[in-house]
Amino acid sequence: MHLKKFLPALLVAAPFAVQAQDLPADSTFIELRKIEQEAFAVGERLVFDVGYSFIVAGEAVFSIPAIQQVNGRDCYQIRFTVESTPTFSWIYTVDDLYETLVDVEGIYPWRFTQRIREGKYRFDFGAEFDQRNNVATTDKGEYPIPPYVHDAVSAFFYVRTLDFSKSRPGDRTILHNFYKDTSYTLSVKFLGRQQIEVDAGTFNCVLVEPLMKEGGLFKSEGRIIIWLTDDERKIPVKVSTKVVVGSIDAELREYSGINGPIRAKVE
Repeated sequence: MHLKKFLPALLVAAPFAVQAQDLPADSTFIELRKIEQEAFAVGERLVFDVGYSFIVAGEAVFSIPAIQQVNGRDCYQIRFTVESTPTFSWIYTVDDLYETLVDVEGIYPWRFTQRIREGKYRFDFGAEFDQRNNVATTDKGEYPIPPYVHDAVSAFFYVRTLDFSKSRPGDRTILHNFYKDTSYTLSVKFLGRQQIEVDAGTFNCVLVEPLMKEGGLFKSEGRIIIWLTDDERKIPVKVSTKVVVGSIDAELREYSGINGPIRAKVE
C-alpha cells in the first residue's frame, strides 16, 4: 500500500502531454496575472487522518508557514507532509515531503521540491519555473512549459480559488501541470454537493473528481472523489480513492489559521 497516492487524490494528475509546438511562439509575459482569492493565507494548517482499509495508517498535513521572496515576488511557502503512524511503520514506513513556493498574486509556482521516503524507495525531485519566459529547469535540463504551469501542490491550491457556485454536474476545469520533464493537461470534474461528517466537524461540501491517467505523478486504480467546503475557503474535508489493494480515505481531523469563517460548517 502506498500512502503517497493520497497526494494526487488531493491534487491533480494528468491525462495527456502538451508538446512544445503547442506553446505560443512569444510566451514572455510583461505583466503577470493576478487572482483575487479568499481561500487560504499564511498560518493555515490542515491535519488529516489517512486510513487504509479501516486502519489509521498515517497522518497528512498541509501548512502555509511563511511568505518567501522568489525572483522579486512574494510567495506562499506551502508544505505537504505524509507520515505513517508508529504502528503502521512496522509494516510500511512513509516519510514524504512536498514544498512549493506559490506566487501570492497569481497563484502559480516558482519553485517545487519533492522528497519521497517510502519503505526502501527513495526519490527526490525539484523544478524551478520561469513563469515570465515559460521555461522549467530541473537537474536534467530545461523544458518549455505552458503559461502559468503548476506543480502537484500548487495545482490543488489553485483549484481552491475556483468559484463552484454556478457549477453543474459534469462541468470541467482545465489547467496544466509539470512533472519530471513533461507538461500535462489536467481536468477536474464537478460532481455536485453533499453534507458529510468527519472528526473536524460536519460540513456542506462540493464534490470534485480529478481525472487521472498514467503519465502524471501517479496512477489511480479507480475513481478519486474530493470533498471541499462549499464556501470561500474550499477546505479539503475528505478524499476517497481506490488503490491496488483496498482503498485509502483521508479525513480532516483538525484545522487552524483559516482565512476567515467557514460558512459551510454545520454547527
